[in-house]
Amino acid sequence: MTDAPAIDVQQVRKDYKDGWLVRKRFSALNGVDLTVRRGEVFGLLGPNGAGKTTLIKILLGIVRSSSGKAFLLGDRAGSKLARRKIGYLPENLNFPAHHTARRSLAFYGRLSGVPETTIKQRGDELLEMVGLLGRDRELVRKYSKGMRQRLGLAQAMLHEPELLILDEPTDGLDPVGRSEIRRIISTLKDQGKTVFLNSHILQEVELVCDRVAILAGGALRGVGTPSELTSQFHGALTAKLRIELSGGADAVEQLRSRVSCELLPLPDSRWQFSSAAESQADVDRLIDTIRSLQLSIHRLERTRLTLEEVFLSAVQSSDPISSAN
Repeated sequence: MTDAPAIDVQQVRKDYKDGWLVRKRFSALNGVDLTVRRGEVFGLLGPNGAGKTTLIKILLGIVRSSSGKAFLLGDRAGSKLARRKIGYLPENLNFPAHHTARRSLAFYGRLSGVPETTIKQRGDELLEMVGLLGRDRELVRKYSKGMRQRLGLAQAMLHEPELLILDEPTDGLDPVGRSEIRRIISTLKDQGKTVFLNSHILQEVELVCDRVAILAGGALRGVGTPSELTSQFHGALTAKLRIELSGGADAVEQLRSRVSCELLPLPDSRWQFSSAAESQADVDRLIDTIRSLQLSIHRLERTRLTLEEVFLSAVQSSDPISSAN
């Protein structure tokens, strides 16, 4: 089914039982609906205990859902057909320390049933793609974490999967390592692959993902592009106004009492003023208020809401969404 979504989750629920004598039931996932389109980079966000790992395990067929259905590329999640089309990079992939990169690819390739000819044909291409060609005969135990992550991506791509599921691919990496992983993800997207990315590093998700899902308490709080999520949780609010100003302490206190804002002291008797601004009319009114108090404006800028601010609003929301497409 070439027209089927890359990932199609329908009312998936997962319940666990806890305790020895009194078996209490709790829900890790509570009726999740989620659709990931083919060819997009999709980010999954959520605090600890949100249900992200449980959802990934259900998609991979490691655990079974209590109810609901999940499909990958048109095949039932966990089926042999679905697994053949998926590449998976776990959060902490441990390679045998005595292996080189090439031996590691051969080892994981054989475990996945990849023919030897394919392993040999794809080896150089993948090692070059992830930036390890030339260091592929060094022992893996000498690799940095960033190099091991890149090797992990190579093994996930060895059988040319249509869908890649990456669990915290940039966790613990320095800026250079994160940049290299972003480059590889961008290359995969250019090749028409679908990338499903689980991460707690919001800035990374904002840089590479086409759309994002926010999961909290086992339920989806929002799905969409960062701008769509901003609109969902902040209405028309898309920016903040930040002004550097100076003036008398009494005038600053009057401003604080008149306008909902944040005021931070700066050197040289200056202040940083931050407030929400939904429209140009709001900006004009704020400036008029500041000038009426005889405060001087030294610098003014409007900044977009960050994905972190949207994420915090979504997690704090008590109303899960009913559907996501």
